[in-house]
Amino acid sequence: MDILEKEKKLLKLEEELKSLDDPSAIKQITSQIKDYKQEMMTELNAWDKVLLARHPKRPNAQDVIDHIFEDFIEMKGDRLYSDDRAIIGGVAFYKDRPVTIIAQQKGKTTEDNIHTNFGMPHPEGYRKALRLMRQAEKFKRPIVTFIDTPGAFPGIGAEARGQSNAISENLFAMSDMEVPVIAIVLGEGGSGGALAIGVGNHVYMLEHSIYSILSPEGYASILWKDSTLAQKAAEVMKITASDLLEFNMIEGIIPEPLGGAHHDYKKTFDSIDQTLDQALQSFNNKTAQEIKDQRYNKFRSLGFFQRFNYDNLKGVIS
Repeated sequence: MDILEKEKKLLKLEEELKSLDDPSAIKQITSQIKDYKQEMMTELNAWDKVLLARHPKRPNAQDVIDHIFEDFIEMKGDRLYSDDRAIIGGVAFYKDRPVTIIAQQKGKTTEDNIHTNFGMPHPEGYRKALRLMRQAEKFKRPIVTFIDTPGAFPGIGAEARGQSNAISENLFAMSDMEVPVIAIVLGEGGSGGALAIGVGNHVYMLEHSIYSILSPEGYASILWKDSTLAQKAAEVMKITASDLLEFNMIEGIIPEPLGGAHHDYKKTFDSIDQTLDQALQSFNNKTAQEIKDQRYNKFRSLGFFQRFNYDNLKGVIS
């Protein structure tokens, strides 16, 4: 039974609780709900976390912006083609300090998801993000990005307008930013579509979010020619926050309330707020060069490099 099936059982118990009047029955069901929540959320596998990361009620970027920041002013358009609703961005105050926010936005209804292209940005979205990053650098504002996308939109129109070029330009520009960049994965972090706003000095993930080279379904289709093996792929890919922290790919994990972020928005926002505040404060006394060096060294230290010894081929290649 996956996490969503368990959640359905929990919802039935909660509905039953609403209909009760007897204090002893209420106490019994309340205790049962508490115990079941604890049982439900222990030893989650990678596929459970994929389902939680994609949960339709999970808080999205706009929810976080509305609850953590003040006086958010959205800026639209890439000054070239159009405005992409899969990426929202602008300027806001965070604890009386101006910051630039760039976020991938998903909807919670079918209509909202169509409006935001299900969180899959077009090249104009990445160009809008780059425009806002350049502006942030000019006015020395820290950049805060929120990642939540299954990947960049792979449509013909997006490719014709330079999708790969837009992503690569963002990667190049972010690696050289003179202001701190803090990236937080809210739900899904899929492939270059996520990385295009994820080259941060510090990268954090919500406890039940995922960050990967592509979706488990895509991985299973390529490797085993069978997308139904997505659950197996999720385990193999090492895409959870705990996996990536172990590999030093991220700086930390932001805890979620029991049952997932959608069960208690306020606790989730408080956890994000605390992590973001500490991250930004760590760069208060850093020079532009120190900020760039820290980011450069962070990414250069990932993985390892081994020089190939061509002497081993002597006698093999004539």
